[in-house]
Amino acid sequence: MITQILYFFLYAHWLLIFRIVRGIQEVFSTMSSSPPSKKRRLSGTETKTGSNCSSSNSVRTDLSHTPANGMAKNGNDAEIDEGLYSRQLYVLGHAAMKRMQNSNVLISGMRGLGVEIAKNVILGGVRSVTVHDQGIAEWRDLSSQFYIREEDLGKNRAEVSQPRLAELNNYVPVAAYTSTLTDDFLTKFQVVVLTNSTLDEQQQVGEFCHSKGIKFIIADTRGLFGQLFCDFGEEMIVHDTNGEQPLSAMISMITKDNKGVVTCLDEARHGFESGNFVTFSEIQGMTELNGCQPVEIKVLGPYTFSICDTTGFTDYIRGGIVSQVKVPKKFTFKSLSSSMAKPEFIMTDFAKLERPAQLHVGFQAIHAFQKKNNRLPTPWNQADGEELLSMARELNSAQTESAQVEQLDEALIKKIAFVAAGDLAPVNAFIGGLAAQEVMKACTGKFMPIMQWLYFDALECLPEEEGVVLTEEECAPRNSRYDGQIAVFGTKLQELLAKQRYFLVGAGAIGCELLKNFAMIGLASGDGEIIVTDMDTIEKSNLNRQFLFRQSDVTKMKSDTAAAAVKQMNPSIKITGHQNKVDAETERIYDDDFFESLDGVANALDNVDARLYMDRRCVYYRKPLLESGTLGTKGNVQVVIPFLTESYSSSQDPPEKSIPICTLKNFPNAIEHTLQWARDEFEGLFKQPPENAKQYLKDPKFMERTLKLTGGQSAELLEAVYKTLVTDCPHSWVDCVTWARNHWQCQYNNNIRQLLHNFPRDQLTSSGAPFWSVPKRCPHAIEFSTSNDLHIDYVFAAANLFAQSYGIEGNADRAAVVKILQEIQVPPFTPRSGVRIHVSDQELQNSNSSVDDSRLEELKVLLPPPESAQFELCPIEFEKDDDTNFHMDFIVAASNLRAENYDIPPTDRHNSKLIAGKIIPAIATTTAAVVGLVCLELIKIVQGHKKLESFKNGFMNLSLPFFAFSEPIAARRHKYYEIEWTLWDRFEITGLQPNGEEMTLQQFLSYFRNEHRLDITMLSQGVSMLYSFFMPPPKLRERLDLPMTEIVTKVSKKKLGKHVKALVFELCCNDLTDEDVEVPYVRYTIR
Repeated sequence: MITQILYFFLYAHWLLIFRIVRGIQEVFSTMSSSPPSKKRRLSGTETKTGSNCSSSNSVRTDLSHTPANGMAKNGNDAEIDEGLYSRQLYVLGHAAMKRMQNSNVLISGMRGLGVEIAKNVILGGVRSVTVHDQGIAEWRDLSSQFYIREEDLGKNRAEVSQPRLAELNNYVPVAAYTSTLTDDFLTKFQVVVLTNSTLDEQQQVGEFCHSKGIKFIIADTRGLFGQLFCDFGEEMIVHDTNGEQPLSAMISMITKDNKGVVTCLDEARHGFESGNFVTFSEIQGMTELNGCQPVEIKVLGPYTFSICDTTGFTDYIRGGIVSQVKVPKKFTFKSLSSSMAKPEFIMTDFAKLERPAQLHVGFQAIHAFQKKNNRLPTPWNQADGEELLSMARELNSAQTESAQVEQLDEALIKKIAFVAAGDLAPVNAFIGGLAAQEVMKACTGKFMPIMQWLYFDALECLPEEEGVVLTEEECAPRNSRYDGQIAVFGTKLQELLAKQRYFLVGAGAIGCELLKNFAMIGLASGDGEIIVTDMDTIEKSNLNRQFLFRQSDVTKMKSDTAAAAVKQMNPSIKITGHQNKVDAETERIYDDDFFESLDGVANALDNVDARLYMDRRCVYYRKPLLESGTLGTKGNVQVVIPFLTESYSSSQDPPEKSIPICTLKNFPNAIEHTLQWARDEFEGLFKQPPENAKQYLKDPKFMERTLKLTGGQSAELLEAVYKTLVTDCPHSWVDCVTWARNHWQCQYNNNIRQLLHNFPRDQLTSSGAPFWSVPKRCPHAIEFSTSNDLHIDYVFAAANLFAQSYGIEGNADRAAVVKILQEIQVPPFTPRSGVRIHVSDQELQNSNSSVDDSRLEELKVLLPPPESAQFELCPIEFEKDDDTNFHMDFIVAASNLRAENYDIPPTDRHNSKLIAGKIIPAIATTTAAVVGLVCLELIKIVQGHKKLESFKNGFMNLSLPFFAFSEPIAARRHKYYEIEWTLWDRFEITGLQPNGEEMTLQQFLSYFRNEHRLDITMLSQGVSMLYSFFMPPPKLRERLDLPMTEIVTKVSKKKLGKHVKALVFELCCNDLTDEDVEVPYVRYTIR
C-alpha cells in the first residue's frame, strides 16, 4: 500500500496533463532527441541472469495443432519475427520475447473474460495456448464473447472459440480441451489462468500449481466488478521491474569519501532513484570505477547521488558516464489460501481506498451464494441481495487478521448481488487486458507482477439519481444477445445504444478494440450508425495488436476490413467505412450536417494534429469526445463532455525538446544524436535535392519564387539544384558507387580532420578549460577499408538510394561493388585555415550569411534549361518498415560510422529503427485495458450522466503496475460584466436580416455595442483580419457597408463552399469602461 501511495504522488501531475500522443512525443523526444549530457536512455539489454520463469517440474504441452500456413512453432530455436512483433519488441525486448516463446499457457473458461485474455496472450506470442471450458454457449455469453455467434448457441465454448483464436497468430498453436482439469494435465503448462471458476476449483488448482512452481492467475468479472489474483511461486525472478530504458548521465565531479558523491552535469536532472544500481565508464582519474560491478546509489539531489567508499581510489580528473544497470529481483508469492487470509491489494482507484477489502469479502460471498443455490443472484432481486449480504456478514465475522473488514459497506455488497449475473464487454476488456499482461510477466520475468490481489469496480456507470433502483423485470433475461448487459442496466440503455450515431476516427489498434466493444454492447445496432474512417492500409506489423486483421488482409484498407470483421461478431451493427483524413480539406464531407447528426466522437488517432483538430470540431458542434492512447504499457483515457469538462486542447504540454543543431553537426555525444544526423542525411541526400531539382524542371515559377527568398537562401537553393543536375548527376551505376565512396570520405574522414584542425585535441577555452570536455567528445577520422563490412554497408546502401533518386537501376551484388571501389581514386584532402565552424546554436544564429550576387547570376546562367533534362528525378520518402529498400541499411550504417568517429557505442538495427523511425512501442494488453475504460465512459454518456464526479479520466502503467483515476477537470469559467462563460459557449448570430439582406460590418459592430455593451476592437476569421480599430480610415469606410461574407471572401481571397453553413469569428473587445475583456467566439450563420 505504501508503495502504491508513493506511485500515486509520483504520477499525480502526469495524470492531470497526460495526453498520450503528445505524451508519446515528449517521452520519445527524451529518448531520441535529448542530449545525453542532460539525460539519456541506453539501448542496452537487461542484466543477464538465469531465468526463473518456467517450472523445472513442468513438461511442455505436446500439441498436434500446427499453424495454418506451416510456419514453425515458437520455442527455443524459433527466430523472432521482427516484422510481426516489432512494436511489441520495443515494449518487452528480445530476451523477454524469447522466454515467452517457451511458455505453454492454459486459459480455463471461454466466456467473455476468458476469450479476451486468450486473444491478448495469443497475439503476444507464447509457445502455445490451450483453451478450456466444459460449458456450452448461452445467450448471455454473446454480450461479451466476440468469437461466439448465435448459431453457436448450445455448442461447447472452447471448441467454438479455438479455430477463431487460432487465426490470430500463425506462430501460436491453439488447442481446445473440454474435460476435467486433472493434476497430470496441469503439469504441461508454465502458466494456468482460471476464469468463470468456483472457489473450490480455484483453491484446488491454486494449491497444486503453487506446489509445482506453475504460475497461477485467477481472473473474474461480475457485472461492474472485477477481480485478479496472481501467485507466481516462492521464487519469482523479475529481470526488469518497470520496463524503462536504463538512464545515463555525464559526470562533472566525484568526491573521495566513505560515501563518494557523484555530481552530474547540471543541465538536467539525472533521473535516478535511491536503490538503483549503476556502473561507470570513460572516467579520467578515478579509473577504479570504470567497468565496476553494479553499485547501489542513494540520491542526494537532482544532480547528485552517493555511491561506495572512494577514499582509496585515485583522484578524479574529469569526464565519465554513469549508467543505470537493471538488477534482477526475487519476489515471494503466497498461495491462494494464505493470501485470502492475509490479502495484499493493488489499488486501482485512490478515491476508493476501502473498496478492495470490501470486494474481497463480496466476491467470497458470491461464491458461497452460487455454491448454496447453484446459481448467481437474480439481477436486481432484493431478496437475493439481502441473502448475499447475510452471507457476507457471516464470512466477514469468520475472517481472521487483515482479511476482516471493520464495517461492511452493506449498500456495496447488495450492488454486487444486483449485478453479479451481468457480463459486460468493457469490464472484461479491462480485466482481460490486465490478466493477459500478468501472463506475460509470468512467462518473461519482465515488469512487476500484481502482488497479489486487484479489485476494480465501475459503479459510476449505474444511474446517477439518488434512490433510483432498477427493477427485476427491467433486467430479466430475454434470450437476447445483450442479456449479460441488460442484467446490469436494463432494457432502456439497450434501446438508447441501438440509436447512437458515432464517428470513430482511426481503425488501428485502439480503433479495432473500440469496434469490438461497440459490437458487443450493441452500439448502433438499431437506427443508429457507426462511421469509421482511416486512410491507412493494413501492414504486417499491425497484425500483432490490431486483432480484426489477418495475414490475408495485408494491403487492404483498415476501415473497410475492420467494419466487415465486427459485422461477423454482431450482424445487427450498422457500420460504414471511410478512407478519409480528418482535416480542413475533408470538411465538405464531414460538414455541419454530418457533425450535427452525431451523438458523439471516439478518437483512435496516432498524432497530435488530428487529435487537436477533432477536439476543435467537437467543441464547435458540442459533441462528447472519447480520447485515449497508449505508449507501451502506459495508457490514458480522457472524456470530454459539452458544458461540463475542459477539452483535450485545454491543457498545454511543454514544448518538445530538440537536439541543438551544432550538437548534431559537430559535437554528438549519444547514439540518438548520430541517428538523427543520419535521418537528416537521408533527407538531405535522397529527398530534398531531387525534390527541389524536380520543381525547377517542372514549375515555371520556381526561379521567380526562389529569387525572392531572403538572405543567402536563394543562392543556397540554386547551388543545390545545380549540384543535383550537373555536378553530382550520375550516368551509370559506377557513377553512383563513386559518389557514395566520395561522400563517405567527406563525412567520416575529411570533415572530421577539418574539425580537429579548427579545434585540436589539446585546445583550451578562453577560461583555460579543455575544449574537448563533457559533453563534447573528441572525434577521430576513419580510414576507408573494403574489408570493413560497415564501410561497404554504407556505400552499398547509399549508391542504391542515389541511383534510385535518378531513376538508374541499382545493384544487389556486394562483391561487384567492392570491385568497383578498388578502382576508385579518392581526391586528396588537406584541412584549410579560415573555415568557420560554429560551436553553439547562438553563435550560428548570430552569424551573417553573405550573399554573393555574382555567384547567383552565374548559377542562373549555368543551370541547364528545364526542357533539356533527359531523366526523371525520384525523391525518396523514408520508409522504416521495408527491409529491402536500403533505407534502414543507410541509416544504421551512417549512424554507426559517425558513432565510431566520436567513440560512441553503436546500436543495432532494431534500436536504430525505434529511434530513427520514431516508432511508438505498443502491446495489445494495454490497448484492450484502455479501451475497456473508454467504453465504460461511453455507457455513462449514452445514459445522459451530468455530474462531473460520475466520469473518470484514467492513467495506467501495467508494468509497475499503477492505476490512477480522477474526475475530469471542469471547463474553466470566464466572465465579462456578470456573464459567465466557458469554451463551450459562444455568441449566436444569424447573418440574414428580416428584410432578406445580410448583416453588414457596421451592423455587426453596432449589434455588439447595443445588445452586449461590447466595443469590438479587432475581428478576425481564421487568419484573416476583417476589422481593427487601427485600420486606415479609407479601408474602414470601404468595409463598413459590405456584407460580412463579402468581406471574408475579399480578405481571404477564397470562396465560401456551399457546404459552409456558418462562419467562426474571433473577437477582441472592450467593455464600456474601455477595459479589455475576454469573450466567447461568434458563430455567424449564413445559411
